[in-house]
Amino acid sequence: MRRDPERPDGLHPLLAGRFSPYRFDPSAAVDDHALGLLLEAARWAPSAGNSQPWGFFASRPGEPGHERVVPHLAPSSARWARDAGLLVVTSARRHVDDTDLLFSEFADYDLGQAIAHMTVQAQAMGLAAHQFRAFDLEGLTKELDPAPGWAIVSMVAVGRAAGEPPEGRDRRSVADLLSAPWSPSA
Repeated sequence: MRRDPERPDGLHPLLAGRFSPYRFDPSAAVDDHALGLLLEAARWAPSAGNSQPWGFFASRPGEPGHERVVPHLAPSSARWARDAGLLVVTSARRHVDDTDLLFSEFADYDLGQAIAHMTVQAQAMGLAAHQFRAFDLEGLTKELDPAPGWAIVSMVAVGRAAGEPPEGRDRRSVADLLSAPWSPSA
């Protein structure tokens, strides 16, 4: 792997090697044990007040749930996501039951933490994860009918990447991370 000159030595290899593939090996299945480990990693993510406001609808090719999810993929994501060994619909519990009262203003952030844990676990297992939002949210919500207070947020395709990470992956600099979006002091 080509070293990024801006990446300092000491960055964990699981983080340094992570990428979001646009091609998955359709013959590489995600078995029950692997699925269990991915969900276990998400389960141990931190959350505000230990609320753990995340939920997942996991489906694999050949399973009835997969046939419920795939038709809702946008054409841009269907080209590559349908070949992943696992599609995970992510949801956050944003509201208390069917009221407008917020369950947690941090629900989406906490869900992101859980997905990040799942992503690193996938990398540790030789799998890759690609998070995306290119799907028919309204149609998928109608199809899966989440419980009151829950909202579908994103999807994650998990499987064995077909191909290597692209050369010269573009990342914002650390200096840019520290300067944006703050206004300069007067």
